[in-house]
Amino acid sequence: MIVLGIETSCDETAVAIVTVDREVLARQVFSQLKDHQKFGGVVPEVAARAHLARLPAMVQDTVASLDIDFADLEAIAATTGPGLIGGLLVGSMLGQGLALAHGKPFYSINHLEGHILSPRLEQDIDFPYLVLLVSGGHTQFVKVNGVEDYQLLGTTIDDAVGEAFDKTAKLLGLEYPGGPEIEKLAQSGNSTAFDFPRSMKGRAGCDFSFSGLKTAVRYALEEESNIKQGFVQQNIAASFQAAVGDIVCDRLQNALEMAGEIHTVVVAGGVAANQYLRGRMEDVCKNLGLAFHAPPLELCTDNADMIAWAAVERLKAGIAPDTDVKARPRWPLNELGKKAA
Repeated sequence: MIVLGIETSCDETAVAIVTVDREVLARQVFSQLKDHQKFGGVVPEVAARAHLARLPAMVQDTVASLDIDFADLEAIAATTGPGLIGGLLVGSMLGQGLALAHGKPFYSINHLEGHILSPRLEQDIDFPYLVLLVSGGHTQFVKVNGVEDYQLLGTTIDDAVGEAFDKTAKLLGLEYPGGPEIEKLAQSGNSTAFDFPRSMKGRAGCDFSFSGLKTAVRYALEEESNIKQGFVQQNIAASFQAAVGDIVCDRLQNALEMAGEIHTVVVAGGVAANQYLRGRMEDVCKNLGLAFHAPPLELCTDNADMIAWAAVERLKAGIAPDTDVKARPRWPLNELGKKAA
């Protein structure tokens, strides 16, 4: 059983073919990073046009690289939300067209679900498990009880953590995307140089807030006495990252209490590539006797492997393909499936 996956929700054009036995047979990813860097962020129309120009040939090349035909596929899947509507339309329309032309079922995949199921592509993680989904647009704790059975425990009340990284990087004059630049700069900084706020820390529940932290960075940069000290960029980056780590660890412990009996904690999404945050979460899990899993870097950023795998999970669970498919810029997990909490 092999499934073709397509991902075009933001600025990566990605295609992959995955087996039911967790083997990624082929993958292609085209990053539009250079196209958007000069704008300081992703421009939706530029992204959509790039997907349209690249995707058809990438799909053909990916299938041809395995010396197979579309007839050999079990199903075709594409991200249909949430994300930038132009890119979603490009990927979902091509996926549906191919499915119709070759008589294959089409699976409409939620991008967030792709991320939270992606760890099961790497290893046999039993349900239920707890996921911290961290990206440019989302920061959520989700209890994963099964396929299409997700319980949202907490989310951000303002900025997502990836957005906070990007905005802080912009204040520091760093290139987009800001997360990797902040992490790199922080390695040579003093994480105690600035006492930035730990918003929500100590409060009940596991919601997040990062807007106050971002504002504190701006005030620190405007303070003339700080500028004269030297190493301001490095120290701010390190202090900012440490504050995020403290917030995440505090919220994680509350989320575990809310989740009940959990044996595995997973971090997923683009910010999951941050090694400092991975280490902080892993330390919490070790102290509590829990397993911790972070996907490899290629599964943290947007990719088609996880989209194909989400379709495999549906096939294995006996879930029928979608009949009413539409691209959705917003698609909360609580609107997904009959069992959604």
